Formats: sequence, C-alpha cells, structure tokens
Amino acid sequence: MFDARIRPLIDPSLNKMGVVLARSGVSADAVTIAGFVIGMMAFPAVVASYFTLAVLLIAISRLADGLDGAVARATVKTDRGGFLDIVLDFIFYGAMPLAFAIYDPQANALACAVLLLSFFANGTTFLAFAIMAQKRSLETSAQGVKSLYYMAGLAEGSETIAFLLAICLFPSWFAVMAYVYATLCFASAAGRVVLAWRTLDGVIDPDTSDDGRDTAVVSPEPQRPAPAPNPQ
Repeated sequence: MFDARIRPLIDPSLNKMGVVLARSGVSADAVTIAGFVIGMMAFPAVVASYFTLAVLLIAISRLADGLDGAVARATVKTDRGGFLDIVLDFIFYGAMPLAFAIYDPQANALACAVLLLSFFANGTTFLAFAIMAQKRSLETSAQGVKSLYYMAGLAEGSETIAFLLAICLFPSWFAVMAYVYATLCFASAAGRVVLAWRTLDGVIDPDTSDDGRDTAVVSPEPQRPAPAPNPQ
C-alpha cells in the first residue's frame, strides 16, 4: 500500500550505498544471504524474550533486503538473485510469527496460524499473478525495479516490516495485532484476485485476434475411419 510512495524516498540513498558495496566487491547475492541470516537470528531472540535485540536484527535485515537490489542495479541483475530474494523473504516473514507462537503458545498459537494463512493467501495471489504477467509481458516499476511483476496490494513489504517491528516492540499485543494484520492480508489477497480476474480475461495463446485479445486455437477432431461394409 505504501511501497510505491516510500520507494522514491529511500531509493536514492540505497542506490548510493549499493554503488559503494559493488565497488568494494560485495555481490548482491551475498547481501541477500547476509540479510536473511541476520533476520533469522531474530527468531531465537523472540523465543528467548530478547525483543529489543529482535527489533535491531529485523531492522538490519530489512536494510540488507533493500540494499541487495541496489547492488544488483549497480552491477548486474540475475534471475538467481531475484529467486533468492523472494524465497528468503517469504521464509523470514513466516518464521517471525512462528517465533511468537513458540514464545507463548497458549496466547499466540491460534493467532499465528491465522496470520500464516493470510500470508499464504497474499503471497500466492502475488506470485500467481507475476507468472501470468510474465506470459503477457506486463511490466511495472511502481514499487521499484523488481525481478518480476510486483502486484500492488494493501499489505506489502513496508506494512509487513512495520508489523514485525510493532509485535517485537509490544509482544503482549501479538495476538490482537496478528488478527488485525491478517485481516489486512486477506483483504489484500481478495483485491488481487479481483484485479487479476479483470486483467487476465481471455485465453492465453500465442495467436491473437485483431483487437489484441487472446484467442483459443481449437484443434479439429480427428477423423474416424468409416465403418467397414457389412458382408452380403
């Protein structure tokens, strides 16, 4: 929801830092992996009730998540880098609610389950549309230059980072905030489904009609051999 507004504010600084790292020989993949490792260290910190440390680790991790793209833009973008960025982000985002469920199962387990389901809904609609968008050569840079089509939604990266920091700052409110954010994620997923339904109208096929809409190619039914004449 806020990514498109925040990117123009933070990208210039990130790009400058990315150039410095690239000139120092640091690769984008190294930044991605380092950010993931640092972020995952927040998992045991939450379980052990070191919430201030978790806030610091999450903040550093998300800074690295922004820097890896800046380094890639200063050098060369690769499909492997885009793959690592997406996969490790999803693992990290799923790990943090689980940490709170382990920290206090009685109070947080159900809220964690609902939140993770909302993450799955939001994430699958995002990735499924990206696949279809690539088939149709759709592109956008509203949320910055990405390795795949970045479909806007109510719950995006900025909102998720703010949520993770908030639950670490106010851990006793995890369940309440989890239900609220899960509702936002479900609404975001529903909005993406509606948008995809309208955008992806038509049948995917290499051949298109004159008006630009995809048309289906119907193969003719195979001819059946004529029955042999009955012997007289």
